[in-house]
Amino acid sequence: MKKHSHITTYIVIAMILGGVVGYACHVAFPDPRIAKDVAGYISIFTDVFLRLIKMIIAPLVFSTLVMGIAHMGDASTVGRVGVKALGWFITASLVSLTLGLIMATLLQPGQNIGLPLPEVGAATNLKTNAFTLKDFVTHLVPKSVAESMANNEILQIVVFSIFFGTALSTLGEAGKRMAGVIEDLANVMLKITGAVMWLAPIAVFAAIASTVTTQGLGILVTFARFMGSFYLALFVLWGLLTLAGVVFLGKRAFTLIKLIREPFLLSFSTASSEAAYPKMLEALDKFGVNRKISSFVLPMGYSFNLDGSMMYCTFAVLFIAQAYDIHLPLGTQITMLLLLMLTSKGMAGVPRASLVVIAATLNQFNLPEAGLLLIMGVDQFLDMGRSATNAVGNSIASAVVAKWEGQLASESTLDQGDQGDTGGEPASLHKPDTAQA
Repeated sequence: MKKHSHITTYIVIAMILGGVVGYACHVAFPDPRIAKDVAGYISIFTDVFLRLIKMIIAPLVFSTLVMGIAHMGDASTVGRVGVKALGWFITASLVSLTLGLIMATLLQPGQNIGLPLPEVGAATNLKTNAFTLKDFVTHLVPKSVAESMANNEILQIVVFSIFFGTALSTLGEAGKRMAGVIEDLANVMLKITGAVMWLAPIAVFAAIASTVTTQGLGILVTFARFMGSFYLALFVLWGLLTLAGVVFLGKRAFTLIKLIREPFLLSFSTASSEAAYPKMLEALDKFGVNRKISSFVLPMGYSFNLDGSMMYCTFAVLFIAQAYDIHLPLGTQITMLLLLMLTSKGMAGVPRASLVVIAATLNQFNLPEAGLLLIMGVDQFLDMGRSATNAVGNSIASAVVAKWEGQLASESTLDQGDQGDTGGEPASLHKPDTAQA
């Protein structure tokens, strides 16, 4: 635990230093073009780190998910866990989307913003025509698993892994050799993950420094009302997620929140939910979630349970409507909410993915797509908060589903295990099936 708390400390220090260095560069290079070039070189470290994460994410999701399904034993168990997870995801999605509507309506962040509005016909260069029901359903199934892994299509990898893991579980003794190979692959990927994560503080420093170099701190003042309103809404959502955790997990929910502080900070500082995935698995292991549950629920959550991103979609759409003084009737808002329930699924856990969903929604309801230009300048800062929220939501979802399945180890069992933990090797791929006491 000491080693991991050190990494968390390094990440916090890196965020502070990144802000200081970024502000110094912003002052030293007032020309936006030069500042952009300088920021581009600084962000090399972040780009390399995120590429390393993308390098390991597909084999890690595949191997851990397949082993999780294989250890469940039969298709009925897989189906039961899947239904419980989807039930939680749908409920959390509705709560997040509704909260975005309520908070934007109450706070009115788009009223009298005091900024020149972009022309209604201004181009945003975002693709907005790929969010139909037909496209969503067909996109679920990969036409090539190699292509899905190359593009890090998490949802398609999950679908293939479910088929693969379910088939493997039916082979009995004949499948043990293949299962052993995949389990070894998972442990290798966890080992690589441990090495990659030591680069996280450098990546965090570069991410913050490059953003502040180009945007400066003044933009935060200009958009203070909008950003403050959104982060207030996020705080409310964090409170609701924590409350849900307390309802189902009791006081242990606060232990979980403490354990996920490192992946939370990593998601926040890099504005990428994907970056936190390996550390999230590790945190859930420490909390006592059986790996066969977390390796199944967590990848699904990255496609179906992006709480922060979904709340931002409704919040941002209403902000743009308010900025252009366009009134949206309650019926239209409800229709928009239901549409976002569909279009947000499969949203990539990478920076700026939600902007495409928002653009599609604006287009669907004849709202000025140019309104996105208002928020693009501060989207990086907003993406940090919503990515961190996605990490919180998925960790709580995994723990609750494990509790429902009796696959959450008791605190006494974890205390006994900690006494013999050397801290040098990756966590066991599948913990004993110890029910919550």
